[in-house]
Amino acid sequence: MTRETQSLPVVLPTPDVTEIVAMTRRVMATIGISILALDQLTKQMVRMSIELYDAIEVIPGFLNLVHVRNTGAAFGFLNSVNIANKQLLMTAIALVAMTAIVAYARQVEPRETLARTGLALILGGAMGNLIDRASAGYVVDFIDVYWRTYHFWAFNVADSAITVGAGFLILDMFVVSSTDVSTST
Repeated sequence: MTRETQSLPVVLPTPDVTEIVAMTRRVMATIGISILALDQLTKQMVRMSIELYDAIEVIPGFLNLVHVRNTGAAFGFLNSVNIANKQLLMTAIALVAMTAIVAYARQVEPRETLARTGLALILGGAMGNLIDRASAGYVVDFIDVYWRTYHFWAFNVADSAITVGAGFLILDMFVVSSTDVSTST
């Protein structure tokens, strides 16, 4: 074999594990910040274009855009309860919940993409509602899904992200995790 036809083995650099973790956290942050931005943008659009307590029919008999204020928790829970320092209490509860979610998210392995996506959605939604709660004392809700005279509680992008994120976590626990266990035995 001549010198020109000989080839050296190609050695590809292996990625550092810390780079993979940092990239995954970056993706989680991107998802969370995107949800936060979309949530705040849509709430601002509702504040500017729909009068408080007004509704715009989008799909007759099924969907309205409304403008309501929720001083309670998700989906109007505790909305009609009047207690002293409610804004402070609801903000504190949201901060404690977010702290617990962040602590849990730090323990989730980088390969657990469904769980990490779910946590990013939950954190983005929680941040969006927390900003409203802390600054105004209420959250703007604007999506009104109904059938005939039965209305689901009005909700927003943040609530949707939290719900989808929780669904992803449930899927991860019961479907993906059980698949991992069954394939490892």
